[in-house]
Amino acid sequence: MHSAAMDLDIPVEVQRAADTGAPRPVLYMLLGAGGGVDGSTWATKTDAMSFLSDKNVHVITPIGGMFSYYADWQKDDDRLGRQKWKTFLSRELPPLIDNYLGTNGRNALAGYSMSATTTLALAATTGDLFSGVAAYSGCAQTSDPIGREFVRLTVEEWGLAELDNMWGPEGDPEWMANDPYVHAEGLRGKAIYISSGNGIPGVYDQYGGKFSLPGPWGFSNQLVLGGLIEAATNYCAHNMQARLDGLGIPAHYNFRPEGTHSWGYWEDALKDSWPVLAAALGI
Repeated sequence: MHSAAMDLDIPVEVQRAADTGAPRPVLYMLLGAGGGVDGSTWATKTDAMSFLSDKNVHVITPIGGMFSYYADWQKDDDRLGRQKWKTFLSRELPPLIDNYLGTNGRNALAGYSMSATTTLALAATTGDLFSGVAAYSGCAQTSDPIGREFVRLTVEEWGLAELDNMWGPEGDPEWMANDPYVHAEGLRGKAIYISSGNGIPGVYDQYGGKFSLPGPWGFSNQLVLGGLIEAATNYCAHNMQARLDGLGIPAHYNFRPEGTHSWGYWEDALKDSWPVLAAALGI
């Protein structure tokens, strides 16, 4: 589907609802830092599509946006080009999907890692477009020093892009404008699911296992770097819980006593979050 904002054709994976005899809702499932360009998607790494195949919901996964936080960037980047993903996901794509599939107009979001930040931000800052949101292993804060450093690591250290092209230099109002922690009030009335492990190796962190990164180096990376990242997202997730509790906004939390930043836990989290998302979608 074409994005006028980015002047780019975006591949969009579509799985239709089990029964299309009536208008159905839509679940937008976003991806991690690789944006699916690296081949890591819900379809390739989990049984999510099979799990959702008998549900009366259309499942939509855009491919692209690596290291972008699915945000609208202020400037084009020498490495990543033009990034206007918030515009695409909130203004360009939904009307096309609604028209193409004949939906009933109800939408929800789910995402892991990088996009877990995005799902909360989009749900909080786009009015009533999304009635439910699930965030798995994400950092729900961007404008404070800790949150900004998490974004910097993703965009600059791993994405090799220029951070200031995103929301400007430190202190630019765009950092707060896109912070789900700051705009948590925008989540009121929506169904919310937030999950994270604590970084300690768990059931899916077994060498040679189904969800293990291949080889000794890959497995070590999963345990060490994946453990550190998950411990950081766990800290952010608890901060968001305190924020929502302070505002009197209910949410469902799943803080596991183990688990690194890896696919097995996100597969489980998706299934655990389905009742929350289904209720938001009227299923």
